[in-house]
Amino acid sequence: MLKEHIIDRIQPGSIAEELGIEPGDVLVSVNDHEIEDVFDYHYYTDEEYLTAIIRKKDGEEWELEIEKEYEEDLGIEFENGLMDDYRSCCNKCIFCFIDQMPEGMRDTLYFKDDDSRLSFLQGNYVTLTNMKEHDLERIIAYKLGPINISVQTTSPKLRCKMLNNRFAGEALKKIDRLYEAGIPMNGQIVLCRGVNDGKELERTITDLMKYMPVMESVSVVPVGLSRYREGLYPLEPFTKQDAREVLELIHRWQEICFERQGLHFIHASDEWYLLAEQELPQEDRYDGYLQLENGVGMLRLLRQEFAKALAEAGRKKGMKESRKTDKTEKITIATGVLAAPILQELAESFQQIFPEKEIQVIPVVNHFFGERITVSGLLTGQDIIAQLKGRVSGSRLLLPCNLLRSGEEVFLDDITLSHLENALQVKTDIVKSSGQDLVSCLMRELGE
Repeated sequence: MLKEHIIDRIQPGSIAEELGIEPGDVLVSVNDHEIEDVFDYHYYTDEEYLTAIIRKKDGEEWELEIEKEYEEDLGIEFENGLMDDYRSCCNKCIFCFIDQMPEGMRDTLYFKDDDSRLSFLQGNYVTLTNMKEHDLERIIAYKLGPINISVQTTSPKLRCKMLNNRFAGEALKKIDRLYEAGIPMNGQIVLCRGVNDGKELERTITDLMKYMPVMESVSVVPVGLSRYREGLYPLEPFTKQDAREVLELIHRWQEICFERQGLHFIHASDEWYLLAEQELPQEDRYDGYLQLENGVGMLRLLRQEFAKALAEAGRKKGMKESRKTDKTEKITIATGVLAAPILQELAESFQQIFPEKEIQVIPVVNHFFGERITVSGLLTGQDIIAQLKGRVSGSRLLLPCNLLRSGEEVFLDDITLSHLENALQVKTDIVKSSGQDLVSCLMRELGE
């Protein structure tokens, strides 16, 4: 029996709309092929000539012969973006953050995905333990990439221990298959103190270097430790000295990799530099910001974008007729402890050009997950409300967009943005992850 997919939405002005396809119709097949998931769909519908079977809501089947440009989209969206069930993780990693969450949160926060298709579509990292031979063959056949891989270590025995999966070491061989097929890859190492750091990290880097340049980058991020670790593997946080040693090792291997392949290849996330109290690398060290989602170069890029946007805003201000104003706007920015010093630096540079804006930056301590969690993306609404009540000065509060559930105005603890605004009695602007948007938000006039 063929797998069928219910159509959820038709893009206006699209080929599908011209053909009379409607929401609620069912895609039965393309070119007589069953469509397993979104990969099959794009592979077969990319062609210039294709035949699609559509079942209308009344049960009538249409056979549509379609002629279009190569890779031109049909304009069909499905109820499930993956067009298949999501695959959950079969590992019990010693560093897994989901295992460190308290009870009583929404169900979706406890879902551990390990789906190679989401690696390609959304940039998720996968362990390869869930990747079957059929999946591997399709990735190679469809030339899907990049595939993002949670490596952790190239020692098979240690990887089995870290992932609590006896097949985790064997799964590393799939990297060889992807490399031989020329499928672009990125790697990730979640570094755990006393487990896969030091000599083990050095070994992993040297082992992964043989995959350059097909494997384009490898990020090293420190393990996140919440206060809910009772009964879990005993892990300790990294110290300032640890961070400096990690950076020294990474910088040394960056030089070697760059000399061999013109890639810096191995990258430390921004957290290491802030913990070590060292300056962030310059832009050219990031090889084009391949791992922004892992926090690699995010703060450097923010600085670069902010400086450029601020310079342009200052230039425009200078071109306008100077006029005195008694109006001063006070703005509060709330963020995680980690990024607060950087945002304070940006706020001060902004005020030098626009002294009519008074900006205060408040670092919010993560009491919900524990003070060791310092990134803004894991702050909860209740912590923000508790720590900002009575401290918000001015007409507006600026919050980073990664605090909210994607596409919604809800925090991790299900507190809504409107609830937070009512509790703090302040208008809130959500700032996108770019320096340009931060400048734009700060530039807004009262009442906008």
